[in-house]
Amino acid sequence: MISALALRARLDNGELTAESAFRQSLDAIEGLDGTLRAFVAVNPDAARPANISRSGPLNGIAIGVKDIIETADMPTEMGSPIYTGWRPKADAALVMLARKAGAAIIGKTATTHFAQGDPPETRNPHNHAHTPGGSSSGSAAAVAAGMVPLAFGTQTGGSVIRPASYCGVAAVKPSYRLLPTVGIKCYSMSLDTAGLFAASIADAAFALAALTGRKFPGPTETPAMRIGVTRQCFAGEVEPASEAALAAATEALQRGGAKVQDLEDPPEFAAAWRLHPIIGDGEALRSLAWEWETHRELIPPKLTEALSAAENFTIEEFDEARRAGKRARIAAHAFFRDVDAVITFSSPGAAPKGLGSTGDAKFNRLWTLLGVPCVNVPGCQDGRGLPVGVQVIAPFGRDDRALAVACVLEDALQRVHA
Repeated sequence: MISALALRARLDNGELTAESAFRQSLDAIEGLDGTLRAFVAVNPDAARPANISRSGPLNGIAIGVKDIIETADMPTEMGSPIYTGWRPKADAALVMLARKAGAAIIGKTATTHFAQGDPPETRNPHNHAHTPGGSSSGSAAAVAAGMVPLAFGTQTGGSVIRPASYCGVAAVKPSYRLLPTVGIKCYSMSLDTAGLFAASIADAAFALAALTGRKFPGPTETPAMRIGVTRQCFAGEVEPASEAALAAATEALQRGGAKVQDLEDPPEFAAAWRLHPIIGDGEALRSLAWEWETHRELIPPKLTEALSAAENFTIEEFDEARRAGKRARIAAHAFFRDVDAVITFSSPGAAPKGLGSTGDAKFNRLWTLLGVPCVNVPGCQDGRGLPVGVQVIAPFGRDDRALAVACVLEDALQRVHA
């Protein structure tokens, strides 16, 4: 993988120019993507001197952009034949933030259809017979394969954290609306959250700081660090690989002096988790109303199933689901009161074999509904060598704390496996 921070250092000391750094990513894409299929469009002109008009922290950094995020210089097809060749007039706000920070948008990464369940052809770089996860399939695979140092994704259920776990990369789904979603194809207005993938937690923190203008200080490893553990029992069974990863994370943190305690999930969490699909798919029926009504024959099976089910939701069910979400967000205040952060599963296990599914978001969707910051920490594997991540979660608005704890955990896991 390519570290954005290491690349930044080489650019700053003159080892690389912005053009040569971009060329390295372009060469990697040309060499690898015929097999991995992480990209659906590439712009080889993005880093030409005439197109680099801004200096900034991301100058010389190539970024892959999930293809539901609008770009003025490349098509935005959203994984759907309905939008084949569609060219937006303007960049999405997130893309423009990256350009203002100096980044070069190298290409568009593969997504499931409208960021729902129907997968693209992207393959997991660790084993091509396995899914990379989704819906941000191409973004996770592109970073894992060393094609780009950074990539943008979105999460409505588990579409950033789960593919990051499957592909063995760091990722952050920030607090709701910390990154703008203007110009991103909407699935669920209450849930859609922009996020990013990177080689390490420090790289992800660097990128998030560059995009938001905020400061995310490095880890403050202290014996007083208080960590909660939840296994989200309401979400169902977990595979041994994810149980082992969570146990390894717990042990590594305790060895570093953290105080770790099991937390009891409030009943409001289980209720909100159960009703998450009513909010997400109910809002998607409105967001995709034009596509559903005018091009239904081009809507793929999994999305057709979700939207068909949503047509049967009553107004009362939809309103109750939204109220359940609010009750869960209120309960979250007490849940996080006595801890600095919480760790839990990033995914049910390692990436499933086959490309017909992107896996299950059951250990992610509650936290998306709560709007709290989530970070995937890579560093564990199953018995076949496939990556398995651990998820760090902090209270709403405490992205700095989530990233700091994730940095500590990442370092602790690296020492264990050294």
